[in-house]
Amino acid sequence: MPMHILYNVTVNIDLEVEENWLLWMRDTHIPDVMSTGHFLDARLCKVLAEDVGGTTYSIQYLAKDMMAYKLYIHQDAPRLQKDHTERFDGKFVAFRTVLEVDSIHGTR
Repeated sequence: MPMHILYNVTVNIDLEVEENWLLWMRDTHIPDVMSTGHFLDARLCKVLAEDVGGTTYSIQYLAKDMMAYKLYIHQDAPRLQKDHTERFDGKFVAFRTVLEVDSIHGTR
């Protein structure tokens, strides 16, 4: 059985644009990523830490397998990441992590 893949995007967003960024993430970006059909679930999590100059969030997308993740990276990620960068250029720092998930309860 193939392992699920968790694609984690960690973003530190400047306080001055945080509210607009959160609205855009919830209403536009995350739905756009999910509409690609490559992911089973998504979560937007606030990192509970003291950050200087911004707030850190973890956006987690669960892919069925590595193939689904790779299809997203090659077919859709460049366009969606470009849109994010154009909207919030200079106001964020992001890094991405790909994790293999052994099991998730309640997920097929």
